[in-house]
Amino acid sequence: KTDNQRPAFFKEHIYSLLTSLNGVRQSPRYHPEGDALYHSLQVFQLARLACDDPELWAAALLHDVGKVVSTPNHAQIGENELEGLLSPRVVWLVRHHLHLLIAPKRTRRWLRNTPQLYELELLRAWDLKGRSPSATVMTPKNAVEQLMKHYSSLQPRSNVPYYYENKVLG
Repeated sequence: KTDNQRPAFFKEHIYSLLTSLNGVRQSPRYHPEGDALYHSLQVFQLARLACDDPELWAAALLHDVGKVVSTPNHAQIGENELEGLLSPRVVWLVRHHLHLLIAPKRTRRWLRNTPQLYELELLRAWDLKGRSPSATVMTPKNAVEQLMKHYSSLQPRSNVPYYYENKVLG
């Protein structure tokens, strides 16, 4: 894509990924709010209320995009979908967003005293809180518009040090 086409492609692709979550059912035991789109929009709003960091907002909005393909592998699938589209930090957070659920002690040991651990803890807290069956959420279009205001800060950048090492939790 040319530089002029890239923002439009980005917007369209993010919108498509997000709206594909519409109707993706989740276990009522863990997700009484229903489908993955409604959940993701709740998590996004919680992130926007809690911080001024568009990369954290993007991770919150898109953390479950892989559920369209497979719930058990959704973190890895989401990583693959977002690689090259969003900053490595956002992709890393989506890839690792379940680590504090699956292996909390190992994750805390692995990431001890790092910004990555703090950010995963924030994302985990929003993920848990974004499960209200009666929450009012913005439309997917409005959510994507909010991200587009920060388009340049969400892009992959080769000249910025990347501290989000993409290794598997050991």
